[in-house]
Amino acid sequence: MNFIKNFYIILLLIALIQFSSCGKKETPLNQSETKTSIKVGLVFDIGGRGDKSFNDAAYKGLETAKEKLGIDFEVIDPGDGSDRESALRKLASKKDIGLIFGVGFIFTDDINNIAKEFPSKKFACIDYSVSPDKKIGDNVEAIEFKEEEGSFLIGVISGLSSKTGKVGFIGGMESSLIRKFEAGFKQGVKYANPDCQILSGYVSVSPDGFKNPGKAKEIALSQYSGGADIIYHASGLSGLGLFEAAREKNKLAVGVDMDQYKEAPGFILTSMVKQVDEAVFQTIKEFGENKFTGGIKTFGLKDNGVSFVYDSNNKNLITPEIKAKADGIRMKLINGEIKIDLN
Repeated sequence: MNFIKNFYIILLLIALIQFSSCGKKETPLNQSETKTSIKVGLVFDIGGRGDKSFNDAAYKGLETAKEKLGIDFEVIDPGDGSDRESALRKLASKKDIGLIFGVGFIFTDDINNIAKEFPSKKFACIDYSVSPDKKIGDNVEAIEFKEEEGSFLIGVISGLSSKTGKVGFIGGMESSLIRKFEAGFKQGVKYANPDCQILSGYVSVSPDGFKNPGKAKEIALSQYSGGADIIYHASGLSGLGLFEAAREKNKLAVGVDMDQYKEAPGFILTSMVKQVDEAVFQTIKEFGENKFTGGIKTFGLKDNGVSFVYDSNNKNLITPEIKAKADGIRMKLINGEIKIDLN
């Protein structure tokens, strides 16, 4: 009897052990065990996080990478921008950070310098200023967008939507980059509505033009008073001044970089979206997969790198006919039927 009793006890123990082992095999791994240990650094452009535009779009890319890839990140806001190089160096000096972003074309020279100093690290610059006489380092990725293509469509929509026959443009800093926005916008307006007049102004000739909402508001009020009923901006944080003016004058504004509808609900005709967040995410993903190649990477209409917003928030402001025309012109831009002059 004792033998039989002991036999059943042994069988019971074996069953318990097998059940326990099966349970362990069926238990999913923790998120932290399935994700990467990559850490990324990023230095913000002038205006910093909270600009509701360019910088926030870059930060969104970091958050997406953290959520989907499990990366960690560290950011630095250099304030007025004078400490860009030291901020990049501080991040590059950290052993656990392998990829560093500079957000904005004003980082171009700084990134080039720091990349030479830290050849084992990888660097990426959003809106890198490509120069034919300057070589891009093997450890540098120059990310650029075809802002003129998205701005052309904004011009089409604005030119066809204007009731007064006048529209406006506000740039942050007079520079080759922001002139791409302006050139595309103006040519789009004239393509769709040759008789439409365009008022244009810049906040500053320095990078401070991206963080001066008061000055942008002055320009916007002047353009609205001059007959413009729609104003498009490419001015970062300064654009918040345009939105204030739009609310005061009961006119329309066009956002940039991100969907800026929430900044002035009912007064945002649309926004020219640059997929900065997607560019940041994809660069991190490629880095994690050891596919970082350096060199120039361009995002345009064909790559869905630029676009305009049309959804439930603003479809009452853009007629179906105008939306259809914009979509048709979009395809003409992609297949080369329409050329944009940047000279």
